[in-house]
Amino acid sequence: MRSVAKAIIAIATFLFLLLAGASAQQSNPPSKNLALTPPMGWNSWNKFACNVNEDMIRSMADAMVKSGMKDAGYQYVNIDDCWQVSRDASGNIVPDPERFPHGMKALGDYIHSLGLKFGVYSDAGSKTCAGRPGGLGHEYQDAIQYAAWGVDYLKYDWCNTTTQDAKASYANMRAALDAAGRPIVLSICEWGKAKPWLWGEEAGGNLWRTTDDIKDRWGGPEKWPDGSCCSNGVMSILDQQAGLQSYAGPGHWNDPDMLEVGNGGMTDTEYRSHFSLWAILAAPLIAGNDLRDMRPEIREILTNKEVIAVDQDPLGREGARVARSGDAEVWSKQMKDGSRAVILLNRGSVAQEISVNWEEIGYPGHLRVSVRDLWEHKELGNFTGRLSASVPSHGVMMMLVKP
Repeated sequence: MRSVAKAIIAIATFLFLLLAGASAQQSNPPSKNLALTPPMGWNSWNKFACNVNEDMIRSMADAMVKSGMKDAGYQYVNIDDCWQVSRDASGNIVPDPERFPHGMKALGDYIHSLGLKFGVYSDAGSKTCAGRPGGLGHEYQDAIQYAAWGVDYLKYDWCNTTTQDAKASYANMRAALDAAGRPIVLSICEWGKAKPWLWGEEAGGNLWRTTDDIKDRWGGPEKWPDGSCCSNGVMSILDQQAGLQSYAGPGHWNDPDMLEVGNGGMTDTEYRSHFSLWAILAAPLIAGNDLRDMRPEIREILTNKEVIAVDQDPLGREGARVARSGDAEVWSKQMKDGSRAVILLNRGSVAQEISVNWEEIGYPGHLRVSVRDLWEHKELGNFTGRLSASVPSHGVMMMLVKP
């Protein structure tokens, strides 16, 4: 009897420890402390689309270090669609052997050796947007594979999903990633169709797209060649962010899509505005240009540490539009130290004077503040009540206002 009792106690102890471990895993998943500030990195799609290979990705990781982007806070080197070609007899995802002859683990190891992080792309449907194998039905199998490769970031698209429920699909992928045991950022790329800001955090997403794809231009939406809607210019995407700020915060961010800075479709003034607005939105800063061949002006935009500090402020507040008059707008973001980041935006075709009143940014009118220009990197002096400035066409004035 004594031996039986000991056996029962041993089994009970084992089950208790097993359940305790599962409970601990559930309450402290690997993803718990990911993306406490908006992710910063680079993605291959905007510039290279399907033309990806391991030599290019390695050289882009090198360039992220040499250009000063790593020092400015960029971490992730993300391969978008077209790295995968098939599944093997066991259902494992197979990288393109011609474009990635040394395999994904070797590439991830190289990126990690530079002090950077490694990201890949897949899709919640049966196929990716480029027609490569998707993740549907292989979520746990793929997650184990990604973890073995050392993946740190997964962009998960929404093509070829038919009747799937978006929230359930992404929650399933998050559960698979956590079960694989590696901390992996989950980027929900559902294009805002099912309003992922309402459920993205609960589904385990660290960021979620709020719009259709970005286009390298200033203006509004434009239909795709097949007549479907739409790719968006910077201003079109900006308008779609208004009112979403309450859904963003540490670990879960609204994603207005990747940066187009440096890809050639806009002026440097417009690129500066694009970067400033994404920063005040607390958006992920995922560059999409060729980092190996940047003009000094583009490098200056992407590595402006004062503007990046607004995006990366640990309070995690997303900025909001607080005033609008015709083509003139004021956007403001509360910072952890009580200061305000403020953008005066001129959407119009000619320069104009734009003003901001302290009440619009949450300060009493009598308050005396110091103002710093974040692009000129200089103090503008002390002001009471309001400030006005001339802003160029399609330009911004971005400042830090501090009591």
